[in-house]
Amino acid sequence: MAPALQDSPGLLGTVREVVPLLREHGRAAEEQGRIPRESLRALERAGVFRMAVPERFGGLGLPLAEQARVVGEVARGCPASGWNLTGWLTGTVMAGLYPDAVQEEVFAGGSVRVSVGFAPTGTVREAAGGHLLSGRWNYNSGVHAADWDCLAAVRPGPDGTEEEFFVLVPARELSLVEDWDVSAARGTGSVTAVAEDVFVPAERVASYEEVTLGTTGGRWNAQTAGRDYGVVAFVMGLYASMALGLARGAQELFLERLPGRGITYTDWDDQRAHPLTQRQVALAANKITAGAALTEEVLALLQRRADAGEQPSTEEKALVRGRAAFAASLAKEAVEVLHSASGASVIKRSVPLQRFHRDMLAFSLHALGQIDTNMEIQGRVLLGLTPGTEIL
Repeated sequence: MAPALQDSPGLLGTVREVVPLLREHGRAAEEQGRIPRESLRALERAGVFRMAVPERFGGLGLPLAEQARVVGEVARGCPASGWNLTGWLTGTVMAGLYPDAVQEEVFAGGSVRVSVGFAPTGTVREAAGGHLLSGRWNYNSGVHAADWDCLAAVRPGPDGTEEEFFVLVPARELSLVEDWDVSAARGTGSVTAVAEDVFVPAERVASYEEVTLGTTGGRWNAQTAGRDYGVVAFVMGLYASMALGLARGAQELFLERLPGRGITYTDWDDQRAHPLTQRQVALAANKITAGAALTEEVLALLQRRADAGEQPSTEEKALVRGRAAFAASLAKEAVEVLHSASGASVIKRSVPLQRFHRDMLAFSLHALGQIDTNMEIQGRVLLGLTPGTEIL
């Protein structure tokens, strides 16, 4: 078993020291269509891939709020790295919902990256001792650097019905299609993963519903005090923190460019002196601060429920989706304000702010992040209706 690393404050400080390196390699991530090795090595040394691994296996087993702060710092340096870390931590939490024997296999090294394919676009059929998995999973973020992939699939029944499962597969047993040809978030490497009759032992196939709700049984860490948040709520907490970290990075990049900049075709030779710029900077800063406060409320709610050994109520889960998405939307608005105040030169690929802007717009389009969908879910519950979805 690998030794546990530094405590959370030490980890957070180490990650902050890595931010300049992540930012330096951000353009390379976009050009290569994946996170560069230099960035991965720095994050590995910092210990971020141990955050969601149970302490029993040499991980850190950190609470959600502490993981979220680290994700925000990573996104401050490189949006694509922050996005992938969100996915890998989610996959790690999901792996912790499988039986003990599976956890021992997945967490053997104490540090692990588990990608996730949430859409059930594959099929499983029974075979001796397990199942055979086939299918294609688009948007499989971070799979190039993943050790494992947690993939959703269906098993057709003889009566025409289907059951949904999450299947854990070593990433090396999948083939990858280099089809991530996109205008934003290219550094996430969200290519298509393909399985063709990959054998999966029975213990690595779990009910989709039970994994999503965190109700799988037969595992040593079932009902672990203070760490059972529910997968969707966990994702939303990290997503909001990632978006706000990205926005803080964009704010830093904007301020770094200001000294010596005037406003073209005007008498203003110092953009900082213009009242509009002053208003824009304050507006962006307040959106980030408001989003952070809202996110802290969400994280505190989830921790209270986890500490009590309870699942949040349906109403609270809807609130988590709504408030986390709203916080991320405030981050997006902050980035848009800063981008619009940056002048025409911001479109140069050599100016990182344009990549932060494009990546933020791309991330906000994810099905779990779309503001209108999440506002509908929260609004329905506020009006006494059902949430209209089981993805809570």
